[in-house]
Amino acid sequence: MAQSRLVSIAVFILSAALMCSAQEATRTLTIVYRDGHQKSFTIPNGSRIDFNAGNMMVSSGRNVETIRVSDVARIDFGNLRSMGFGMNHFVGKWEFGTGVGNQTFFVTLDRNGHAHKTLGSTNGKWSVVDGEAVIKWDDGWTDVIRKVGDKHKKFAYEEGRPLDGEPSNVTDAKTLNSEPI
Repeated sequence: MAQSRLVSIAVFILSAALMCSAQEATRTLTIVYRDGHQKSFTIPNGSRIDFNAGNMMVSSGRNVETIRVSDVARIDFGNLRSMGFGMNHFVGKWEFGTGVGNQTFFVTLDRNGHAHKTLGSTNGKWSVVDGEAVIKWDDGWTDVIRKVGDKHKKFAYEEGRPLDGEPSNVTDAKTLNSEPI
């Protein structure tokens, strides 16, 4: 049964890789491990992925990276030209404005997709969509962290407002991480 699952995973990964090869010459492959950390590879044409004895070997020229398939949660494929910020850019602690005067609150975005804040409903889930962090809070509000010029802004949407519509408020969003993760 484990071998059947491994073969199914391998076929899926190879199919996805073939679909990506029909796109642009330079792509990225991001391995997301079960423990939440990630490793990205630049995959030029001529690269390959081999599977052998429960391992995945990502080859590009003379470089070969061996990864145990059982450690992999998922594999993301992307085009370098179309990629915005990834998850690592947003993980950590942020300071957001409330939209009322100069009041602020703090938000922590965990690698596992959980979000926590110091105001209102304290729990939520987050993900990266088109290079932006989208945080869906348990109280129905949604915050989106967007890069605007050389700063980040928090776009807040009350329950029922579409994310492509007018936000309920827009404030500064400041990362409190001393360096990118």
